[in-house]
Amino acid sequence: MCGRFTFEQDWPAFLHLYELDRDKERGRNTAARYNIAPTQDVLMVHADPDGRQVAETARWWLVPHWAKEMPRAAMFNARIERIGISPAFRDAFKSRRCLIPADGFYEWTVNADDGRKDPWLIHMPESAPFSFAGLWAHNDKLGITSCTIITMPAAAPMTRLHDRQPALLDPAVFSEWLDPATSGFRAKKLLETCNIDEGLEFHRVSRDVNASTFTGRPEATPL
Repeated sequence: MCGRFTFEQDWPAFLHLYELDRDKERGRNTAARYNIAPTQDVLMVHADPDGRQVAETARWWLVPHWAKEMPRAAMFNARIERIGISPAFRDAFKSRRCLIPADGFYEWTVNADDGRKDPWLIHMPESAPFSFAGLWAHNDKLGITSCTIITMPAAAPMTRLHDRQPALLDPAVFSEWLDPATSGFRAKKLLETCNIDEGLEFHRVSRDVNASTFTGRPEATPL
């Protein structure tokens, strides 16, 4: 799953990953964020009606275009096993796929000594920027643009922490993933075969991050 993530680097560090209007995006103000939680606003990249990649702010908790009220069910993650058939996700999966930039995410394990949860910060080598595969929607009735992060069964090394993980797409397939003309069958194949999870690293950090209200940089915690 993915319940929190980080966005510590400046937005220009991410620009090489996407086909955006560089002049426009270099001026975007993106302060470092160390503990982004569901329902908060996040940046996402998607294709506009003309097929061009654009960056937009969205609420991290999908609100389907047909919803008449805010969903009570947890909609911040979308399981890969259900994205093509679940009423909550299937429309977005057909034509409104997105990428959510990040440079780290958290997972938790139970400490055998005191039974409390220890947070782990997971990242690429040298904290290189990456993108979660996601879905997005715009709900006219509620006036909300929103998104969700796709999760899938964990691969090594993430299996040491959890049995699921967010889908981290290879930048080589970003354009194909975002293209509404890409079929659902092909899009799911990209999720299953074009990922960068083998390079993940992780270390334990302070329990301060367990509170979604904590916004500082968590300190590394010795094992």
